[in-house]
Amino acid sequence: MGALVAQYRARRLGLHALLYAVLILFAAAVLAPFAVTLFTSLKPKEELYFVGLNLLPRHPRPYNYIEAMKAAPWGRYFFNSTYVTAISVIGSLLLNSVAGFAFARLRFRARDVLFFFMLIGIMIPPQAIIIPQFLMMRYMPLFGGNDLTGQGGIGWLNSYWALIMPWLAGSFGIFLCRQFYINFPEELDEAARLEGCGPLRLFLYIYLPLSGPVLAALAILKTVFMWNDFFYPLIMTNSASMRTVQLGLQTFAGEYYADWHLLMAAALVVTLPLVVLFLFLQRYFVEGIVTTGLKG
Repeated sequence: MGALVAQYRARRLGLHALLYAVLILFAAAVLAPFAVTLFTSLKPKEELYFVGLNLLPRHPRPYNYIEAMKAAPWGRYFFNSTYVTAISVIGSLLLNSVAGFAFARLRFRARDVLFFFMLIGIMIPPQAIIIPQFLMMRYMPLFGGNDLTGQGGIGWLNSYWALIMPWLAGSFGIFLCRQFYINFPEELDEAARLEGCGPLRLFLYIYLPLSGPVLAALAILKTVFMWNDFFYPLIMTNSASMRTVQLGLQTFAGEYYADWHLLMAAALVVTLPLVVLFLFLQRYFVEGIVTTGLKG
């Protein structure tokens, strides 16, 4: 009997060791690009062109970070990204949660049909609709010098309106909130109606206070998307004062060259706010992602 127990424990220990080895390999694969970025950001420029394997900097140069921040008006870039991201996330949380609640808990005509067409938005990549969006921003009436017919100016182009308004709501956010709210028991709605709660009070006083996990998950996903977005601001803006941090990274990349040490230093600084945000909200993020997939 003792031999069987010892054999079982040895087998279990071996499986655990194998599992941890695989996890360590996966972690190393994920962390390797960050390590290369960090080491490159600390290298002097002349070390970038050494022949052969040269991962670690021979003469670390932390001043690269100061030089990178002085190379462009990063204060303005960070303000633009922070402002656009904050307004988009707050508006998205409000609109997506209301729409998700309506699709999950309210019964109205053509609800399922509307939800089906809403899901099509998840299947279409943003790049496929960039031209219609550009034209809508360009010919927005009564903005940017445009008259009532949308002529004469630039509309919402090169403004915060163009960077914020198209992202205040989205198919994925509505789907995520709908999947979360649909898990609530029907008895909760019936009890609230017996107390005289209408749909608005039901959402504000019962569903919204319980929405922490899904809203935290949506906030992280939306923040990462808005903060890292490069393509959309590139198309919708054309002045240095409207650049976001992702466009600011192009300061170090020319047509025929790139200051890789400064680019890597700036990239790490730009990434830092997202890392801090995730560290604070990771528990809610995991909980929100798990609970939104329990029921179709």
